[in-house]
Amino acid sequence: SPSSQAMESEISAAFDGGEPEDVLSRAFKLSVTREDICTLQPLRWLNDRIMNFYMSLLVERSKKEGYPAVYAFNTFFYSKLSSTSHKAVRRWTKGVDIFEHDVILVPIHLTIHWTLLVIDVREKTIKYFDSLGQKGDHICKTVLKYLQEESKEKRNIELTVSEWTLHSMGTEEIPQQNNGSDCGVFVCKFADFISRDKPIIFTQEHMPYFRRKMVWEIIHQQLL
Repeated sequence: SPSSQAMESEISAAFDGGEPEDVLSRAFKLSVTREDICTLQPLRWLNDRIMNFYMSLLVERSKKEGYPAVYAFNTFFYSKLSSTSHKAVRRWTKGVDIFEHDVILVPIHLTIHWTLLVIDVREKTIKYFDSLGQKGDHICKTVLKYLQEESKEKRNIELTVSEWTLHSMGTEEIPQQNNGSDCGVFVCKFADFISRDKPIIFTQEHMPYFRRKMVWEIIHQQLL
């Protein structure tokens, strides 16, 4: 791990170093610019590019020994699915059997709020994580219906709906944000802990540190 001093100067340079359109990281068919990275500054809303890049880093890590196999949908997936149908998104999983994974992450963009839906294929659960404590039961149902159609089409297997548990996490079960801007970081860290099968034990207080750490991780394409 790099020294904290080296990290700090690198993070500051990322925020203040040059032009907004400078590309600071390129991977996963995504280019992250300084402007994107700057959404990781305190109290700013994370954008799609940062969310998708970070989810891709989690998927990459999951290929290592000892991690559950993780699949992550793009941040645009749910809004497309919920406004259209399975048919409109069936090509999104071309060549992939999502059911061969242990954990499926669905980052969700609700106009001005990020939330996370997690499918645990091993446990047959669909859980909804919202750092503002709103329920997402209808979102869980929409995704379960998607899984049914995906299973039928890709594997010719009828999903037994009664075996599946849907649950919106309550405010007592998961950490909550106390401002209007940290939802994206909460989603990334929910996903980080879940994709390691670790209990979620961070709080709002960790957010400034997580933001800075994410800058380094995205630039170096490596999770600390």
